[in-house]
Amino acid sequence: MDRSQQTTKLTSQTQVLECGEGWHRAVFEDVAARLADPDFPCVFSRNAFRKGLLRFVFVESAGRDGMRHLAGALTEYVELSRGWDGRLDTAYPLVVMFSAQAVTARTVEEYHSFGWQVLQELHHLDAAPWPEDVGHDPDSASWSMCFNGMPLFCNMSSPAHRNRRSRNLGGHFALVINPRERFDVFAGETPSGRQVRANIRKRIRSYDGMRHSPQLGSYGVGALEWFQYGLIDENAERSGACPFQPQTAIETDRNS
Repeated sequence: MDRSQQTTKLTSQTQVLECGEGWHRAVFEDVAARLADPDFPCVFSRNAFRKGLLRFVFVESAGRDGMRHLAGALTEYVELSRGWDGRLDTAYPLVVMFSAQAVTARTVEEYHSFGWQVLQELHHLDAAPWPEDVGHDPDSASWSMCFNGMPLFCNMSSPAHRNRRSRNLGGHFALVINPRERFDVFAGETPSGRQVRANIRKRIRSYDGMRHSPQLGSYGVGALEWFQYGLIDENAERSGACPFQPQTAIETDRNS
């Protein structure tokens, strides 16, 4: 049996297409409408959709049960991803969708706040140690969200994004999650990787009708990763602290 079909909480793209009902089906149709558009800027997402590689998690509530369900699904996704063979055609993106009842946000900022609360709760539920080569401080160039020992990139997409259409996947809040290493392989600091990024950013300008966010950068060479998780709807400079606190910082605060 295909390893991807042995999970209990992940839903394959085919399963949603064939059996999805209610808001799950609505989510799939929203995502499909965007990724089937040849102008959608992320060529990796479009390729994954075209080949039926997407994996979905549907989170019904933001309470303890919902977060434990998500943590279990993310654990399965990380285990699935550990066996990646390095080919684009076997790179499964994870689309985490939240029901309308789970999120009360209305603005981009409120959706991002909710997204960071979810990532913080996942961090609380994560029993695995933080990888030694990944910074603990979000203001470190080597920081990224980690879960079950794997560095991840988390894209926050919301219905409130109006100008930045590339960060709007329909009527529900979404976290699109990929292992960090896949970006390094296909769009890292190499001549081919820089060309890929330049092409995607050109497509963003065409699709969004505005230049790409100034927060977008390249991992490990000065750009802060956490800024890129939740892009604001305007092209403006950002300031302020990352809402995410690693366990070490939380423990320090409690003991002070």
